[in-house]
Amino acid sequence: MTQTLSFEDQRRIGAAIKAVEAKTSGEIVCVVARAASDYMTYAIAWSALAALAAPWFLIAFTQLSTQRIFLIQVLVFSALFFVLSGSSLRHRLVPRGVRRAQAHRAAMEQFMIRGMARKENRASILIFVSLAEHYVRIIADDGIAAKVDDSVWREAVDALLANIQDGEIAEGFTIAVEKCGGVLAEHFPPGDKQDELPDRIYVI
Repeated sequence: MTQTLSFEDQRRIGAAIKAVEAKTSGEIVCVVARAASDYMTYAIAWSALAALAAPWFLIAFTQLSTQRIFLIQVLVFSALFFVLSGSSLRHRLVPRGVRRAQAHRAAMEQFMIRGMARKENRASILIFVSLAEHYVRIIADDGIAAKVDDSVWREAVDALLANIQDGEIAEGFTIAVEKCGGVLAEHFPPGDKQDELPDRIYVI
């Protein structure tokens, strides 16, 4: 997943958020991350492992001097690190569980950073996507989470994932916003509401 959102895409998602929030006292925030982490430590680790393994092969099958072997070791590390640090290949070398844990952590951080837990009615929803990890998460604050089962958000997550895989990330977010907005409107009607959070998608 390497899609990016154009200005028009972002405007469209912002308009969808504004439209659904007019029908509820809840709030929706959308965040899309290119990656939850740069995983640079894995680029270093794999480069170091290859550099450490290289001398054993050279000692067994060549007559190279110690100095040359040491030089090759340095070159192996440098070349592999250059390749891994400059491409998305390093993401594939990270265990799936680690990538999901990093993405989950990033989602929770965004929920706090955007001030969503400070709303009095605790009826905020974060729709978070990390593209590199193929990760989608909907986080509902306590006020709305106490009223609906986690499975309620599954339909929105599935729709978002399907559209992202088809290259329609803006469409996916719009559908997810509308579905989450419907749940919020059912449990938190408009009332005397102040729109405390910006009606936009954050691209990080």
